[in-house]
Amino acid sequence: MGSFTKFMASAIFFIVLSFFLVPTRTQEEGFISFVISSKGLEFSKDLLIEQAVSSIIPLQLPQIEKSVKIPLVGQVHVVLSNITIYNVDIASSYVETGDSGIALIASGATANLSMDWCYSYSTWLFDISDHGDASIQVEGMEVGVTLALNGQEGTLKLSVLECGCYVKDISIKLDGGASWLYQGLVDAFEGQIVSAVEDNISKKIREGIMKLDFLLQSLPKQIALDDIAALNVTFVGNPVFSNSSIEFQINGLFMAPNDDFASSLYNKGSLDPVPFNAPAKMVEISLHENVFSSVSLVFFKANYMQWVINKTPDQSLLNTAGWKYIVPQLYKQYPNEDMELNISVSSPPIMTVVNNGINITVYSDVTIGVMDADEVIPVACISLEIHASCSPDILINKLAGTVKLNHVTAYLKWSKIGNLHMHLVQAVLSTILKTVVVPYVNLHLWKGLPLPLPHGFTLHNSEIVSINSRLTIFSDVAIAERSPTSGQEDGTPWPVDGKP
Repeated sequence: MGSFTKFMASAIFFIVLSFFLVPTRTQEEGFISFVISSKGLEFSKDLLIEQAVSSIIPLQLPQIEKSVKIPLVGQVHVVLSNITIYNVDIASSYVETGDSGIALIASGATANLSMDWCYSYSTWLFDISDHGDASIQVEGMEVGVTLALNGQEGTLKLSVLECGCYVKDISIKLDGGASWLYQGLVDAFEGQIVSAVEDNISKKIREGIMKLDFLLQSLPKQIALDDIAALNVTFVGNPVFSNSSIEFQINGLFMAPNDDFASSLYNKGSLDPVPFNAPAKMVEISLHENVFSSVSLVFFKANYMQWVINKTPDQSLLNTAGWKYIVPQLYKQYPNEDMELNISVSSPPIMTVVNNGINITVYSDVTIGVMDADEVIPVACISLEIHASCSPDILINKLAGTVKLNHVTAYLKWSKIGNLHMHLVQAVLSTILKTVVVPYVNLHLWKGLPLPLPHGFTLHNSEIVSINSRLTIFSDVAIAERSPTSGQEDGTPWPVDGKP
């Protein structure tokens, strides 16, 4: 039951993001935008109704009792108990936007109820009583709710503007009982049964919205990447409504966990619109290149961009004998000695989103050291300008990628072993970067960066377009399959249409 409640909260959270965003005022910029398309809105509407019905059913209504006067019988005391709505079917639904909020209407609904009845009355000779059960069919039911959602310190505040339920007609079928009882029930209790259905469904919806509001208030403001960096997922900016989509923004910058990251350090600038031939998907998640710059800055400040290399697939590259014809002076001073390379990135990598990928520029220093007994003797320092490219990919709900080394330029910074043939040194260092550093970086990149999706959902049939300083993911959304053993989502999507 607990897992179902958590799933319900996640499902409704996704839907609320789709339907009920009302603009908030803030000076902070958002570097990740989330657009719900018309296809996504339709999915959200259907899912909301399905989950709302599941959370309401079965619905127990209050007991009804009344004394009624029946012709030829007299005063009869009737009690209706165990009145339960056990099924609701929605014929059609639609959503409308307005200045004061969003209205979601379900119409042409039917509901099935069951109940127990009993009655008693007295004559001048003896007391008479009977009991049985009955079924009730509700026809032409309409349910509507108008909601507003306001930003509140980076989270969302949900409130009900209007909520109501209207029942057009009901029919009652008795199992047993005298013929006069049927007409008496219809005449005396039809209005009360209708009111009970209308009032309790409206009450249940309001209670659900209050619980959802509590969950929205407790949404995390960070999504941890690891113990070094976390994604700031506070809501910022004013959502933009159109006839076919809703767009909202989150901060989207990485920072050290539990730290306030100064988004003012970044300027998003103007963004050109996405091309008109964009894929027709449910959602569009757009990440500005500053998102990637922020994560590289966090790791740089945490001193996680330094590596000591003392092993390579070709170990001869880390022995002075392997450098005999590249740097003769090195071999002459330290014949057949093991070496190590100390690579230190000198400034945060520059990340630029371009057509079909991300360009990366890294400036680093490589200190060449010779291992003499237990001592490492620095003999030269080479400055590198590294140009690489990253091909992004979707890994379940994360943005992963693969880096490819494009070009390396080497400059001599200082040397204790005389002048070096830099074009030869550059070739060796490029080989070491390709065979050691790049695979290590790709191993970590393939773990992926978190994307701002509610728990319980996964991306499906995703496409990535990178253009105009931003990387955009066009994707459908599916409900994540739960593992039969652990009860946790395993990331395998079940699409909306049920086809794998």
